[in-house]
Amino acid sequence: MSNTTNKPSRRETRAAASDYIYNLTGQPFPSSHKVYVPGTHDNVRVGMREITLSDTFIGGTDENPVYESNAPLRVYDTSGPYTDPDFTLDVRKGLDKYREQWIESRGDTEVLESVTSQFSQQRMADEGLDHIRFEHLPKIRRAKAGKNVTQMHYARQGIITPEMEYVAIRENMGRAQLQQELLAQQHQGESFGASIPEFITPEFVRDEIARGRAILPNNINHPETEPMIVGRNFLVKVNANIGNSSVSSSIEEEVEKMVWSTRWGADTVMDLSTGRYI
Repeated sequence: MSNTTNKPSRRETRAAASDYIYNLTGQPFPSSHKVYVPGTHDNVRVGMREITLSDTFIGGTDENPVYESNAPLRVYDTSGPYTDPDFTLDVRKGLDKYREQWIESRGDTEVLESVTSQFSQQRMADEGLDHIRFEHLPKIRRAKAGKNVTQMHYARQGIITPEMEYVAIRENMGRAQLQQELLAQQHQGESFGASIPEFITPEFVRDEIARGRAILPNNINHPETEPMIVGRNFLVKVNANIGNSSVSSSIEEEVEKMVWSTRWGADTVMDLSTGRYI
């Protein structure tokens, strides 16, 4: 049986992706809204998805049912500003440099006057790329001489960074706000060697990183990234492989896939697609 469905052309696919990303608005999930949980460090605000739960039927009659209201439930959210209606999205400008102040305050990095790699210099000198060049290219940072700028280094120096506090708040998913003990019940189970406390603290995060049991990957040249942690004593993380085209993708299509991936729960994104300008 032949397939009569007309497949969009490459031009149509790219145009659709372009229309999508250049008209993005922050749209929350149904029955949900974006909330931000503050930390003790300056500018620590952890985005979470707060889900509005329906009332629970607890008795009464068909004519006069009795319901009990339920407190909203906060869950881990990887979508960033893409589900925040108060955030003005513009992919031509990029995301806010959320961690820039934290990086600068540590005083262990320096800003380069220009790109130093031969490849980057060639690309910057190519006027044929001006029409697709990102409008707000950041200055490149590097560690100062003799300095180490990894979260593991800070952890082993006994320093609790804002990134570590951010991770602790994020991992807890607002469990401190749970008012019903029923929702916090669980079977004893088998830990298989894991050591997960009932409440994740910034000190616990620091200790796990210092011991080499967890990693907190936050590059100094990506201050827009939201801190997250990977380790056996933390929540499972999702890696999205959005590279479904080896020869014919476009910048617009890859950005569209990235937005959808993080909206639906991807903590990290890998992309091996290739195409024009990729």
